[in-house]
Amino acid sequence: MTDRILTHPNNHEPVAFTQDELGWLPWLEPIAETELTDRHWAGLVDASRAKSPYFMLLARDPDILGARTRTDKDIFYNIKDGLPRAERELAATATSRENGCIYCASVHSRFATTHSKRKGDVQRLLDEGVPVDIDKRWNAIIAASVALTQTPVSFGGGEIEQLREAGLADDEIIDVINGAAFFNWANRLMLSLGEPELSAKAS
Repeated sequence: MTDRILTHPNNHEPVAFTQDELGWLPWLEPIAETELTDRHWAGLVDASRAKSPYFMLLARDPDILGARTRTDKDIFYNIKDGLPRAERELAATATSRENGCIYCASVHSRFATTHSKRKGDVQRLLDEGVPVDIDKRWNAIIAASVALTQTPVSFGGGEIEQLREAGLADDEIIDVINGAAFFNWANRLMLSLGEPELSAKAS
């Protein structure tokens, strides 16, 4: 494992938000699969993530990666109670759209579409940006996610009241906050460690 800096001069980064599948190119050398120890595999949580350059880069610190992945899975996959999966993904998409993370927005907009069956509304968020007017409930989730993204300490009673007026219960509001907060962090990590690329499916 080295600290070799990688550049991708032939990559033409996507410039538009899309629900198409994108690739991602790291700016630092990921750990090689042949170098993975039991500790690294435990940090990856899912063995299939060894095929992802992003997770293999984060595997340089397997304990932090393990905590990150378990947090991610609990926020987005533990849906027995609280917010439906589609709206958790909507919060992640709105946050990624506001932060300008084309890669993360592509991933989570696809999930939002898959779980909501509202591809047109999700695409409007990507095309028009976070001021988009969709409906009362989705508007409130987007607005709360954006407020938390822009200035976390200013997020407060106004956003909570808007979510309640849109019909969200307290446990659902917590899920909105968790989804937006996680992707505020995840976007900044991904934006600082690499760049998106058009995949064969997207091109």
